[in-house]
Amino acid sequence: MKDLTVFWRWLRTRPALRRVHLALAARITVAAIVALVAAQLLGLPLPLWAVLTAVIVTQMSVGRSLKATGDYFVGTLGGAIYGGAVAVLIPHESELSLLVVMVIAVAPLALLAAGRPNMNVVPITAIIILLLPGLTHTNPLDSAINRVLEVALGAIIGLLVSFLVLPSSAHRQMRQAAARILDLMARALAALIDGLGHGLDADELHDLQDGIGQGLNDLNTIGGEAERERRARLSSEADTGPLRRTLLRLRHDLVIVGRAASTPLPAAMQARLMPRLDAIARAASGYLRGCSTALLAHGDAPAIDAFEQALAAYEIEVEAVRADGLTRTLPADGAERFFAVGFALEQMHQNLRDLSRVVGEWAKADEE
Repeated sequence: MKDLTVFWRWLRTRPALRRVHLALAARITVAAIVALVAAQLLGLPLPLWAVLTAVIVTQMSVGRSLKATGDYFVGTLGGAIYGGAVAVLIPHESELSLLVVMVIAVAPLALLAAGRPNMNVVPITAIIILLLPGLTHTNPLDSAINRVLEVALGAIIGLLVSFLVLPSSAHRQMRQAAARILDLMARALAALIDGLGHGLDADELHDLQDGIGQGLNDLNTIGGEAERERRARLSSEADTGPLRRTLLRLRHDLVIVGRAASTPLPAAMQARLMPRLDAIARAASGYLRGCSTALLAHGDAPAIDAFEQALAAYEIEVEAVRADGLTRTLPADGAERFFAVGFALEQMHQNLRDLSRVVGEWAKADEE
């Protein structure tokens, strides 16, 4: 009872996650029930495969369901054709001959699946076509045809359920994932710039960057699904490519700042530059969070003026530091890190402007 209470409290604290996961659970349940009823009404010999296929192709988003349906059906059709041909053309009455036929059927398909993971159902289907007739007392050709029909039914039902029952757009998930990454970047940037004053060890740098890297990997996956929806005319939202590329460039800027933060700035420079850098961190973090909010609210990006003013003040102070000769005493690696910070902030300026443009494109796409 206590565990159940904790579970429901966990769900209540994550409303967005709750909606997505509960919607997926509802779609899978509906797909399984409808596939079972339809297979029984059509008199298919093994409704199990229709139900399993419907569950497999019902994914988190419509775009992912499209890909899963195509991959699973093509893999099943290929495995059924090849496995059925081997079973029909090569006699395998004895155990030894069955082993030989199994090798002939599975080995090339396993090699195909090793090179193309989306085709991993191909050898599985061939194995079913070879072994199932001995269990159900049917011939291999009927087994192959039934397998394709069952999978086709399950795929169609799973895809229809993905479209009709609480459908989830990959573009909506793209907004949510990008907003999370922007929030992570805002926190990471503030910590990295603060680290220029005292230095950050490797573990701290990894902790700050790893979550962003994983988030970008997930974003690329969701972006591919969103583009699949656009190509299928299921979405009219903005192209995901510019947003993905801009976030990746911002991540590179953070990496450069992180490398510089592995060693603190000299004390004389800290007194002059850290107040300016802190102002940049506050302005940039606020801007990133504002863009995160804008993406979720389908609105325009906030003004970037505060960041530009803070960056201009920092550049003026850097010129004063150089004029006072403080950079001449830096060792080679220290000078490299010092100038790398300025380079990263300039690049970040350009990338934040690009982010403003991209967020605006996503807002305009909703109006069209």
